[in-house]
Amino acid sequence: MVSRFTGRPEKEPRPLGAKRPAAARAPPGAGPQHLANTLLPSLPGRGSGPHRCRADVPFRPCSLPCASTLPAACYRFLVLFFNCLLTFGSYFCFDIPSVLQDQFQGNLTCPNGTHRNSTGHNSTLDCVEGLGMTPAQYNLLYAIYAWTNAVVVILAGFLIDKLGNRFGVFVFSLLTVLGSSIFALGSHFKGSPYLLPLMLTGRLLFGSGNGSLTIVQNRITAFWFKGKELALAFGLTLSFSRLGSVLNFFFTQQFETRFGIQWTLWGGTLLCVLGFVSAITVSVLDKVGMKQLGLDGVIQQESKKVRIQDIRRLPLRYWLLVLTIMFFYNGVFPFVADASKFIQDKYSGYSQQAAAYIAGAVYDSSLILSAAVGILIDYVGLRGIFAVGCAAFTLPVFALLAFTFVPPLVSTIWLGITYSFAAASMWPSIPLVVPQATLGTAMGLATSVQMIGIGLSNLIVGHILGTKSSELKIPLWRWQQMMIFMLVNTTACIVASVSLNVVDKNQGGTLNRTRKGSPVEQEDRHQADTAPLLDDDTGNKGSVS
Repeated sequence: MVSRFTGRPEKEPRPLGAKRPAAARAPPGAGPQHLANTLLPSLPGRGSGPHRCRADVPFRPCSLPCASTLPAACYRFLVLFFNCLLTFGSYFCFDIPSVLQDQFQGNLTCPNGTHRNSTGHNSTLDCVEGLGMTPAQYNLLYAIYAWTNAVVVILAGFLIDKLGNRFGVFVFSLLTVLGSSIFALGSHFKGSPYLLPLMLTGRLLFGSGNGSLTIVQNRITAFWFKGKELALAFGLTLSFSRLGSVLNFFFTQQFETRFGIQWTLWGGTLLCVLGFVSAITVSVLDKVGMKQLGLDGVIQQESKKVRIQDIRRLPLRYWLLVLTIMFFYNGVFPFVADASKFIQDKYSGYSQQAAAYIAGAVYDSSLILSAAVGILIDYVGLRGIFAVGCAAFTLPVFALLAFTFVPPLVSTIWLGITYSFAAASMWPSIPLVVPQATLGTAMGLATSVQMIGIGLSNLIVGHILGTKSSELKIPLWRWQQMMIFMLVNTTACIVASVSLNVVDKNQGGTLNRTRKGSPVEQEDRHQADTAPLLDDDTGNKGSVS
């Protein structure tokens, strides 16, 4: 029979139950790049000769009729674009309380003539009308988010490995919408005993979705970009997420001044709906792309081999990497949560809006630098060395904030730079030391440990700063103790990262391998994928996808 698409004889259909030829099957560790060079060239219109580029060939990713590498590259970056949008709205919502900390902790009512304009300067005689939360209750909003992540993401990572990315991306993006909606609804119960329970419930559901959604996002990124621009892809993902955070710090306070805190929170919910639409889109793209690559059934088959008992077989390098991530983020997120209030209390002449801009400079820096830093690390390698350097160069940031009156913008930009390098070197290292089939579980565990640390840090910070909402200006000695606590976490991060480098060197130096003309992670991914992590009961090695 002659094909109506190519004009060439078609092959006889394969008998039911027969295996594909060995050349067409995906080997362990195969990803989009391998399949683009093996399976896709065998499709009609992708061979050599006069039929290489034809307008009448069937649909392929990006609908590009020719070139063996361009369609694959185009398609994976299209997947990356919608994958980046998954967490844009949720990251915007996450730090809304940070920008509106004065409103969250403000008095329920203010006497006439004492209400402080949000653009005015800080004064102990002014009164801010708000939801009436204490500093401890305010920090609990962040702590409940972190604790929820710590519990849920372990199960979420395992379920993602078992049931696939498309299941996870739909369910968890829906949870972010529900959580942000309940959080916004709680603000309408100002002055009632229902306010705090509703808002905590909303943050709980929001945390369940957003933390788990990040795992799916990282898993999709790792699959489509392993052996290629892995750190760049992680950097772009972080940039889009931080774009949401940056826009929050720039516009939320102005929006609240004009429309009030309730409508501001509902605006954040609307952005989470955007993430849900992106989740549906990336699910379709992922399904179509994997079918084109012939990997859909392979991934599902290998995912069934994943067992929860395999957690204990994760390598020592992985656990040291997780501790490095936890201690570093313990100094970033709790600081940003209270940075706006800190700047107004310690430094004179800063309005609430200006303080929010300066606090947001942490995310401004990471937004600008993440992609470039990702390209640099993809080219250079040396991820373990960068992890140590990030922690070491973060120490002076909290020292300046604790013991000097250097303008806070210097410290927030500095922290944003080290944060950019940390995110681009630490998180992309996880796919290099664990198999692809267990990547969701590994990411879930890493996020869980990270959130346990952040949740405890938020509680400790809330205890350090006091429990009285009437203290419009928190004493400087309390802020200094908070910065010393950040210094302790950063020191622990240095110890963990140095230990990581020592262990990595003894086990082959995977994390500190330099590029030398070829993608750093391509060989490392093959080694991780063929590691004897998934031994079955018979003693055979379980292959991983």
